[in-house]
Amino acid sequence: MVKSFLWYAKLILMNRSILWLLFISNLLGTLYGYYWYQDQLIETFNTHPLWQIIFVPDSPTASLFFTIAILFLLFPPRSKAWQVIRKVIEGLAVVTSVKYGIWAITMIVAGAALGDDLVWQHYMLMTSHLAMAVEALIYVPFFTCGLGALLIALGWTWLNDTVDYTYGIFPYLSNRLTAHLATVRNFTFTLTFVSFVMGWITMRMSHQTRNR
Repeated sequence: MVKSFLWYAKLILMNRSILWLLFISNLLGTLYGYYWYQDQLIETFNTHPLWQIIFVPDSPTASLFFTIAILFLLFPPRSKAWQVIRKVIEGLAVVTSVKYGIWAITMIVAGAALGDDLVWQHYMLMTSHLAMAVEALIYVPFFTCGLGALLIALGWTWLNDTVDYTYGIFPYLSNRLTAHLATVRNFTFTLTFVSFVMGWITMRMSHQTRNR
């Protein structure tokens, strides 16, 4: 029964029309995400060393990784070099999409609990970031990445966290959340590891189910 369910799930999720829809929607979301970060990107460009720019747009970059991962599902690479690149991109897509998807929702909810007013943009962000986390975990069984790629993604994301909270280029927070910056920082580092574990467990479960 489980194998039958997985067969139908694969039939739907790996349908090229579905993959193209995911690719286009995530690409548009990625472009909008970079636009959303434009003020912080400009500020960082003007006040920080240029190399820090890459660490500013967290969620859009996660979405970019997932978008490329979907492109690899549509057009699987043949050369060994590109297959290695594919594994790394998929690992980054899983860890960062889960991490920043959950992180954004948590920050919005925490801000509201501290007294921040919620506007429609917050609900839009929570919906889109929930989709980021869910779609990444749903597609883990169809990715080629293994533990090594997930560990690379863990290291990269922890590096991103370190740069963010060492040089103050973390995503803009409300004043109420900034007052609890140490807690936010500790949660961020912990969530990176939790996201890695979630990706690894999902990958292991999917492999074990297929081998039964």
